[in-house]
Amino acid sequence: MANTMKRLPALEISPEQNLSRYLQEIRKFPMLSHQEEQELSRRWAKDGDEAAANLMVTSHLRLVAKIAMGYRGYGLPVAELISEGSVGMVQAVQRFDPDKGFRLSTYAMWWIRAAVQEYILRSWSLVKTGTTAAQKKLFFNLRRLKSQMKAYEEGDLTPEHVEQISTRLGVSEQEVINMNRRLSGPDSSLNAPVRIDGDGEWQDWLEDDSQTQEQRVSDFQELIRRRELLAGAMRGLSERERMILTERRLQETPSTLDTLSLSLGISRERVRQIEVLAFKKLQKSVKNALIEQNISH
Repeated sequence: MANTMKRLPALEISPEQNLSRYLQEIRKFPMLSHQEEQELSRRWAKDGDEAAANLMVTSHLRLVAKIAMGYRGYGLPVAELISEGSVGMVQAVQRFDPDKGFRLSTYAMWWIRAAVQEYILRSWSLVKTGTTAAQKKLFFNLRRLKSQMKAYEEGDLTPEHVEQISTRLGVSEQEVINMNRRLSGPDSSLNAPVRIDGDGEWQDWLEDDSQTQEQRVSDFQELIRRRELLAGAMRGLSERERMILTERRLQETPSTLDTLSLSLGISRERVRQIEVLAFKKLQKSVKNALIEQNISH
């Protein structure tokens, strides 16, 4: 089966250009019978027939529009929702297996909804809203459940409502509280004025936690000093001590005692003893070097 389609269904106009005209245009595409659908899907699956795939997509664009319209309450342009749903329709056609026995529309509904929902989650807020399946379910069902419970008031939900929603959707009560607050409070610009008179912006009150240039220079100099101390102390060790200490303590993935034992032809215990002795020498050398530096300063 071909893995990708080289082109999307060819329409003279897209929903972003003129939504009303687009909705009129897609009504002109004929609906497919079950037999026609089966034949076209087999032509696509067997021969990679793009014309067959395009016919399957265009015949279901009304379904795409209907599903996308159901997500108008999230404040995003309907045309963009339809465009994303069309992408999901293309993915459904690519993966549809006519031998499973069900209609393409039944299979495609999942792909269309998934594409639209993913777009909403990406675009609705600058803050990542839902990552797990349960959080996504909460995002797309919270308003409906609040409406059923007649919880129209702004602000936090009552403990009873939180408990009911948590139980019905299988998420924690804290997740319900957090999502409700997130949906109730849209993103605000950091360039918005703090006061009505426009004197000062919210970003002016943000504190920069990053290091200053002086701190970065100081940290870099301290790093160099420590490396010099370590290098000087390492020179005071024997070649075998340096090798064992480097392999055991200075590598991202330390060598095992067994590996070094085989490499050096000595016992594991002897390798361990040399490592401990070398480390003590290193500590003493660095300590003495620091004392000498303090005296000289």
